[in-house]
Amino acid sequence: MAIIGPENAPRHGFRTGQGGTHSSRTMMLNELRNLLDVAERNPDLATFRNLIVFDNVLAKATIATREKSLRHLRELYGLSPTILLFRAMMDLWKQDVDAQPLLAVLCAVARDPLLRGTVPAILGGDRGSLVTPQGLVARMDPAFREHYNHQVLAKVGRNAASTWTQSGHLQGRARKTRVQAESRPTTVAYALLLGHLCDIRGDALFSTLWCQLLDAPDHVLREQAQAASRQGWIEYRSGGGVTEVGFRHLLRDIDT
Repeated sequence: MAIIGPENAPRHGFRTGQGGTHSSRTMMLNELRNLLDVAERNPDLATFRNLIVFDNVLAKATIATREKSLRHLRELYGLSPTILLFRAMMDLWKQDVDAQPLLAVLCAVARDPLLRGTVPAILGGDRGSLVTPQGLVARMDPAFREHYNHQVLAKVGRNAASTWTQSGHLQGRARKTRVQAESRPTTVAYALLLGHLCDIRGDALFSTLWCQLLDAPDHVLREQAQAASRQGWIEYRSGGGVTEVGFRHLLRDIDT
């Protein structure tokens, strides 16, 4: 899925390659929420390390499991204001609690190639259709299936299925079906930013993978973009067949 050029990865926080956190964990939404709930404004990586390892805000039994949780959360989200994808997510995180699952999964998809590899199965699934871990893996790029053995791929499938359930794209426990995720103005702002950072501009921003993951028709995405613009999160203008989206707030002090 060639949506992220290598020039984006080191600069803004996207990650490419064949490795990924979903070989061992899900997107860890509950842990992320617990962590960000207690984090003060503008936390840095050292702050998050203290919260997880020493204050044990995630209630892990040992130092080793706390360190492992820190590592996985850092892989998925960055946990540093110097990483644009994380800083922008943090800017929007507490604006709308109901948007947090989609904000988190958008960031995780941008940073975990394994999770990103399962996106075709999610976007290609009709509402109400059965989605299995095996089906998620089957739609991945062959390069992933050649790189990992059967046991690892099975775990990737199970973890990805759990993540897509946490994000609101799937429903059910043992038997998971495709449902419609709930798009919100904050998630539209973030999805448009991700598209912008992938060098997409204008109307095409509303048809990127990031916006497709919001499960909303174009007119709803544009209505929510207008709402996000009124809040000052983005600048959205559309008229005369021309669409412009600016990101003065989310891209402050960033040279793009």
